[in-house]
Amino acid sequence: MSRSQKANDFFGSDRSCTASSPVCIDSGNPLYHDVYRRSIEEPQAFWGELAEQLIDWDKPWDTVVDDSNRPFTKWYVGGELNACYNALDRHVQNNKGNKVALIHDSPMTNTIRRVTYNELYEKVSRLAGGLKKLGVKKGDRVVIYMPLIPEAIMAMLATVRLGAIHSVVFGGFAASELCTRIEHAEPKVIIAANCGIEPNKIIHYLDILHEAAEMSKWKPRTNVIFQRSNILISDLDKRMDVTWESTLDEPTGCVPVEANDPLYILYTSGTTDKPKGITRPTGGHLVTLMYTMDTIYGVQPDDVWWNASDLGWVVGHSYICYGPLLYGATSVMYEGKPDRTPDPGQYFRLIDQHKVTALFSVPTSFRVLRRTDPDVKYGKKYSMKSLRTIFIAGEHCDSETKMWIEKTFRVPVLNNWWQTETGSAMTATCVGLAQNLNPPNFTTGLPFCGYDIRVLHPDGTEADPNELGRLVVKLPLPPGTMSTLYRNAELFENLYFHKYPGYYDTMDAGYKDEKGYVYVTARDDDVINVAGHRISTSSLEDAVLRHPDIADAAVFGVPEPTKGQIPLCLYVIKEGVSKATAKLSVELISLIREVIGPIAAFRLVGRVDGLPRTRSGKTMRKAMADFAANKTVILPATIEDVEVFDDIRRALQELGYAMNAPMPVIGTKK
Repeated sequence: MSRSQKANDFFGSDRSCTASSPVCIDSGNPLYHDVYRRSIEEPQAFWGELAEQLIDWDKPWDTVVDDSNRPFTKWYVGGELNACYNALDRHVQNNKGNKVALIHDSPMTNTIRRVTYNELYEKVSRLAGGLKKLGVKKGDRVVIYMPLIPEAIMAMLATVRLGAIHSVVFGGFAASELCTRIEHAEPKVIIAANCGIEPNKIIHYLDILHEAAEMSKWKPRTNVIFQRSNILISDLDKRMDVTWESTLDEPTGCVPVEANDPLYILYTSGTTDKPKGITRPTGGHLVTLMYTMDTIYGVQPDDVWWNASDLGWVVGHSYICYGPLLYGATSVMYEGKPDRTPDPGQYFRLIDQHKVTALFSVPTSFRVLRRTDPDVKYGKKYSMKSLRTIFIAGEHCDSETKMWIEKTFRVPVLNNWWQTETGSAMTATCVGLAQNLNPPNFTTGLPFCGYDIRVLHPDGTEADPNELGRLVVKLPLPPGTMSTLYRNAELFENLYFHKYPGYYDTMDAGYKDEKGYVYVTARDDDVINVAGHRISTSSLEDAVLRHPDIADAAVFGVPEPTKGQIPLCLYVIKEGVSKATAKLSVELISLIREVIGPIAAFRLVGRVDGLPRTRSGKTMRKAMADFAANKTVILPATIEDVEVFDDIRRALQELGYAMNAPMPVIGTKK
């Protein structure tokens, strides 16, 4: 029996939705409605029963939820458990050790590696033994600076096996960024690879680490270095570096931690002044991830799950490492690009070769595939028979891209919405709760269990259905969301909970329809105020991307004396398009007038070679808006390609903007 079937029996199906129900959403789906209603109205029973059913505990909790000190809500108070035990040991003890846990597919190195649960258990327990000898103990921090390789997951699990806290830094971050995180987290040990690899380029991680350590006020005891010998052998600093192999020692057991002890610290991208370290509680996060693998994503234990992200981001923490391993599934780690390693057929090859059943990626990856191989010439030779579902998140997905994905892969394409702060989805279309797999266009789905989502006006009053406003979540937040900001509880309260008392402020704009479906239109900063009319950038981008010659687009607000703000659009054409820029611009202006109307005041259009995005796929609209307004732009180290701003300057200046703007630079943390 699948867990979704168990959920039906577990929660019962005798409740009905009435007009007077406190929670009445998607009443056409009794299973979803019953489960969701219970998560909101009976949280202690709901989350307590799930935790007992899904996770192995060393000590049962005393209290399911302690909400006496909002927003510092605690779940499973007094309960003790270990994340590594739940991800590895229990599967090995249940005779599942020979099952493949990780498939590392790297066209960058022309290698495919399969790691079983037995091998993962053996390497992790020995690495934990070595870290223990280096002095790492419960509550210590360990910074991990590695590319997307199995050893990165081994480092994460070995750290939490000891009850210590890991902080993964995206591989390739500049020395100043790494230094900031080292100084803030104060790790006892740093675990790093000697190098990473990008198309036509080797990233010398060890040199970056040494530079960061040199400038850092905090000095870790030791750096444990994994040499990627098939790429490069680096010279170690004998004063501070030891090899991975020499660190492996006698296996050591799991150290239980209290459910509200931190599992990890993850610094959000783009932080400039004060480090913003999201602190994730152990118990609630494990319960939520285990529950979502089937409930949201429909994954079964024998499935092959592929999350096309990186461990440096929250999506990688949740659904490359912890979620699939807790569930006992097989997780694919892809070290490559959608289109350049070596061609746009790699997503198709991975699905076929590894029999992937569900794929999670950002819309940008599919935009890249659509731009470089719109007719799927590279992908047609591969079979998609194993694939059941594609999930997208992280940014808005325009309708043209979504339709292309559905046509190309012939499976449902389901959006969901979440943040680093939440650690998993706030809204989704839940495969395991028998939801309609063809939800309304543009929706990110219905609220997930525990998330009482509201849309508020700036004065705190609630918006009507289909009315744009600020998306917030009524407290308490469900298990697994951030517990605080590391070493900054004051900022945690002021940033997320001060503006709308009693609610978590997502800082995203959107609306809900009459059936409760949530639509996330943009970060609230990306809503343009044109002569008093609030217009979402995503609606304009959707219209632009309907044009058959346009591959990518970004819309942001720029100053205008009469209307205050007007939209400016920068676009990228598809390969092979030879139409004159002036003609394309006229067509786009006409298209927006037809789709949105004259209220948008849409008349500024420029063609560029590429758009600035973070490595996780988010479009940097605010950076372009500030650049256009002649402001100093400090870019985060997460930017994919800073050189795109050279061409963006040209395009903006042709439209009369960025005339005196200094070129954006990647910021240096202090």
